[in-house]
Amino acid sequence: MGSEAGPRAAAPREVAVDAPEIRVEGLGKAFGRRDVLRDVSFTVPRGGFLTLFGPNGAGKTTTLRLVATLLRPSSGSIAIAGHELRDDPQPARRAIGFISHNPLLYRDLTAQENLRFYADMYGVADPARRIADLLERVELSHRRYDLARTFSKGMLQRLAIARALLHRPRVLLLDEPHSGLDPHAVDILDGLLGEIRAEHTFVMTTHNLGKGLELADQVMILDAGRVVFRQTGRPAAADFAAVYREHVRAGAVD
Repeated sequence: MGSEAGPRAAAPREVAVDAPEIRVEGLGKAFGRRDVLRDVSFTVPRGGFLTLFGPNGAGKTTTLRLVATLLRPSSGSIAIAGHELRDDPQPARRAIGFISHNPLLYRDLTAQENLRFYADMYGVADPARRIADLLERVELSHRRYDLARTFSKGMLQRLAIARALLHRPRVLLLDEPHSGLDPHAVDILDGLLGEIRAEHTFVMTTHNLGKGLELADQVMILDAGRVVFRQTGRPAAADFAAVYREHVRAGAVD
């Protein structure tokens, strides 16, 4: 017979001070019989910026969605801010902000209502002040009471960025954040990324070599679900363009 006392809570897991902020080991993902990722591994230190490059269908978005806990891996492991996703993804989710080319906003809520919904979900302290500050930073204060469905694509993307930053995540995941933006929206996004660069750890996917290299301190190329090139440090744009052409579809592994 079991005792009346509940199960003993597990002791808090200690995280090494020098542990990477993001650790991905042997990651694999299959949809049915189709393998879309195979043995993908990388680490990003706290404050680092990794850019993932690759052609359509390479597995970039799948990788990001796995790290964001939106998909479950078929194999391998992921740890975010010291939390193993396979043990309990909830603590890791609190450390993540996710920005996609699909803004994932409620179109029939105002800008302020969208942010308030997410602020309540994450238990953000002093949400009114935090929302006002973020709307100012993404240049949407003047549209705070307007429905999201009246916004341009660039405005929706800026609102999505504000939503992702609400709970002050340690890790920011950006999936093609410049996709479809007009030049003014691109300038605002680039300025904001530059402003917050020191505050977070980043993984970004992109087809744009120039934008992808601008803030990166490490780069990786995926092709057909595999890592075909990886480098710490930011390569020169011309050199990296040659590397990209060499490795994509060449099947080389670093």
